[in-house]
Amino acid sequence: MNILISIIAFVVAICVLIIWHEFGHFIVMRLFGIKVLRFSVFFGKPLFRWQRRPGSTELAIGWLPLGGYVKPLDEHDGDVADSEKHLAFNRQSLYKRFLAVLAGPAFNFLFAILAYWAIFIIGIPGTRPVIGDVRPDSPAAHAGFVKQDVILSVNGSDTPTWEMAGLRLFEGSIHSHTIAVRVLTPDHHEKHLLLSIKNSRSLTEPGKLLEGLGLSQWQPQAAPEIYKILPGSSAEQAGLKFGDIIEKVDGVPITGPDQLIRILQAAPNKVLKVQILRGTNTLQLKLPVGVQKSSNGGVIGHIGAQIGNSKSILRKMLVEQRYNPGAAIGHALIYTGSMTWLTLDDLWNMVIGNVSLSNLGGPIEIAQFAGYTAENGLVPFLAFLAIVSISLGVLNLLPIPILDGGHILYYLVEAIKGSPMSVAAEMIGQRIGIAVILALMSLAVYNDLIRLFG
Repeated sequence: MNILISIIAFVVAICVLIIWHEFGHFIVMRLFGIKVLRFSVFFGKPLFRWQRRPGSTELAIGWLPLGGYVKPLDEHDGDVADSEKHLAFNRQSLYKRFLAVLAGPAFNFLFAILAYWAIFIIGIPGTRPVIGDVRPDSPAAHAGFVKQDVILSVNGSDTPTWEMAGLRLFEGSIHSHTIAVRVLTPDHHEKHLLLSIKNSRSLTEPGKLLEGLGLSQWQPQAAPEIYKILPGSSAEQAGLKFGDIIEKVDGVPITGPDQLIRILQAAPNKVLKVQILRGTNTLQLKLPVGVQKSSNGGVIGHIGAQIGNSKSILRKMLVEQRYNPGAAIGHALIYTGSMTWLTLDDLWNMVIGNVSLSNLGGPIEIAQFAGYTAENGLVPFLAFLAIVSISLGVLNLLPIPILDGGHILYYLVEAIKGSPMSVAAEMIGQRIGIAVILALMSLAVYNDLIRLFG
């Protein structure tokens, strides 16, 4: 089921963002009086095409889901009737062609602004950045971090959630040998700490930032709660219900989901005695533990239930950023700008070797994130669409021929030399652009496969 959700969410996300990007090109071309022959979602030979009337824009769906395009009337593509030459793209002034090409990436950023605006109105849930265990002899330990410190800001930027703290720590690690962190101590005093970075590139490996710094997220110590029970599972057979809090297993007090999961995984085919709290009542149940295959080919125990921290504990850890519509648009603009700059910064640092190329993700990773965010509600899915839209906008602005940025580069050259580039030069550029894009896609897919199977 998760695979199906990922596929559906991925297709929805790609179609929405491609249509919106190409609509940017389309609407500006039409505003300038340029005739558009085809508006295509995906590349390749059309599998579907439709025209409202002869001579109007043809709507099409191609077979290769790697993007889309808007095809204007252009004398470079064939003969154009004298009566329509004024509608041809190549006959337009330089600034009209420039704006028509720029409109696609601009609409990507506009989409992100609108998505973040909606998100800030609805409210962004997050987890307070409370420090858990600090690894001895680590950068965090040397800096003076202690358990249950709360990260208030990183290099002067406020960090209300772990997501923001992680972004700012990542950003700081690739730009400096020291990161200034302001924290609130467990006894409610503020202090300023300096993280010293020795091997910044190792911190940019996926999932290695906090581990490399010696930090961890604080996990509250409280009995876990049942969030979901699968039909026919051993949890259902034992009589467990949604909202039950598991206090003890075989007389051992349970202080967190991780502890309970370890106990269950180590007890396949066993029957455990569990003490639960259901409302105000304490109950004793016998829990048969089922069996499933582990990643290493062995077997582990499972009960067919989703387990997490109790909602009362989560409420203390959760924070929400929510603003009225007027304030939300300002925050959306700032956040979109910040994420755009961070994306550009990461790409540049990948090129110069400061950031690991393993961070480059392809369609498999995008599909997995699409499915995960779609399962978790509207706000996570909107945030996913926004960051992918920003990435598409940045990617399309890169000065690589066949991308929008490549065409913009051609127009800048034309503005300087006073005449368009030759067709031969453009053809050479297209070959180079295709080679670069194929290389990037190959690396991204390789990284996806390593993450999936490695």
